[in-house]
Amino acid sequence: MAVPDSSCPYGLKLMINNYPYAAAIETWVTEFCSFYYPSDETVKNDTEIQSWWSEVKNEGHGDLRKEPWWPEMNTLADLTQACTIIIWIASAINFGQYLYAGYLSNRPIVNCRFMPKPGTKEYDELENDPDLAFLKTITTQFQALLGVSLIKGLSRHATNEIYLGQRDTAEWTTDDEPLAAFERFRKKLMEIESRIMERNNDSKLKNRVGLVKVPYTLLYPNTSDYSREGGLIGKGIPNSISI
Repeated sequence: MAVPDSSCPYGLKLMINNYPYAAAIETWVTEFCSFYYPSDETVKNDTEIQSWWSEVKNEGHGDLRKEPWWPEMNTLADLTQACTIIIWIASAINFGQYLYAGYLSNRPIVNCRFMPKPGTKEYDELENDPDLAFLKTITTQFQALLGVSLIKGLSRHATNEIYLGQRDTAEWTTDDEPLAAFERFRKKLMEIESRIMERNNDSKLKNRVGLVKVPYTLLYPNTSDYSREGGLIGKGIPNSISI
């Protein structure tokens, strides 16, 4: 979902630009980091940050440590970019699986046959009866049960889930500026919730709902009161993955 563009970072331009929650995360991280690291020098001279980044690159991704695209972690921009990406990637990765993969035909966990080659009996069968050919590739009933059970477990929200825009303790900081920035972040997420619901209710946006009338809620931030609902709610962006 990206095309080459030399004017963009890493020479790629995303084809989908509507990521309001990602933009909100970036703003929040920038405001937070700027308070504690007011200059590039404070980032560069922070031994804990430098040790952490060295571990991320050299131990966590040792096979990629020599790639040229790693930030140097010498500037505030490097820090905010890295933290934004980590928060984005480590949020809401697995919770939407069951809504799609719970119906095994959408995503079989094992393919029991190779793709047929032209001129073979299997290829002729695929051409003449694709449904039958497909059914022969999917998992056995026992394998399917194990797979769906695993996917269901990974897709459940805990009743004590902490979502973006929430904190489980009031003592996470006593500094006024970060607290104010976090409140702006929380309000921005609530605005995004309203925007998602408005788009879901727009009948002109058929890709938002579809024929089965299931609204898009996967990346609904879920900062409202019902966030303690838990289970297979199909919505919400937790502060980290549950795996």
